[in-house]
Amino acid sequence: MDVRLATEKDFKSWDEYVLSKADGHPYLFSGWGQAIAQVYKHPVYYLMALGRQRNIKGILPLVHIKNILFGNNLFSMPFADLGGLLADNEKIESALIQKACEIAAEQKVPTVELRQLKPLSDVRLTPYSKQDRSIDKVQMILDLPETPEQLMASFKSKLRSQIRRPLKDGLEIKSGGKELLNDFYRVFVENMRDLGSPVHAKKFLASVLAGVRNSRLFIVYRGNVPLSCSLTLECGETLFNPWASSLRRYSCMSPNMLLYWSMLEYACDSGFKRFDFGRSTPNEGTYKFKQQWGAVGCPLHWATLSLLESNNQVATPNQKSRFEAAMRLWTKMPVAITKVIGPPLRKNIGL
Repeated sequence: MDVRLATEKDFKSWDEYVLSKADGHPYLFSGWGQAIAQVYKHPVYYLMALGRQRNIKGILPLVHIKNILFGNNLFSMPFADLGGLLADNEKIESALIQKACEIAAEQKVPTVELRQLKPLSDVRLTPYSKQDRSIDKVQMILDLPETPEQLMASFKSKLRSQIRRPLKDGLEIKSGGKELLNDFYRVFVENMRDLGSPVHAKKFLASVLAGVRNSRLFIVYRGNVPLSCSLTLECGETLFNPWASSLRRYSCMSPNMLLYWSMLEYACDSGFKRFDFGRSTPNEGTYKFKQQWGAVGCPLHWATLSLLESNNQVATPNQKSRFEAAMRLWTKMPVAITKVIGPPLRKNIGL
């Protein structure tokens, strides 16, 4: 078995391998890594295990993010809930992990983070490796019926009323691609400011739309004013929703209810079996919001491969306090300023 770096010539076969696996997801598509490399200029290593017939038997994409403020790490994958590796068996899995550790050593990277949905068979290739079930996050997954009508009938009457209200108030939904990106970004920038988080570059989102197959934008409007927006990605039988945003000053109109219903309706009509709402912290606000739609929390199994013992240390209370203070400060900044200074910061934050 040969483990080597994939090139652009391999990306078609790479993506086909992702689609062939039940636990494949869009953040493993070559287009996700390419968007990161093209816009944010981070090095991306596409590790690929080949069998005797030179067919793909396993993959592991890695993104190297190095910054004086945010550290020096290899992520699989950054800016997403999921990443990690896919492999036909445990032997191939171990070979990919071993190669990842070798790259980390060559690049003097102390930590490799693999965002697995399923646990790895073995992370004992370095002295301080671990699989972390204490990240306090779950992936919220909804199993879908065959039709939107069946899904609507499964909801409580209160939720059905909340979905119908925006339509009665004259709100409209549009879905499409890059032609909606400007309106999407207007909402996205302001929402990220309100959450205290630097925003991604519009160019990165444009690159995702162009490079990740079947990506789609949803936007709720009042007249010509965008109030709520989301992006979906497709892989296999699951529709994924990495980002959704709503403007707080229009929350009384419940545009987010129409937004989520429109994504779910599209998923049912398109034959998807599952809808991935993204990760949440159990019992917090977003968790309860997603739970009301019927979503169930699935534990994440993020694995940390640490070459140094100190990298297993969690953030200190003082560090957490400074981070929370920075978030509070960010929420008070003008949107126009966060739009400019946000992307240079966001590109170095792996979460």
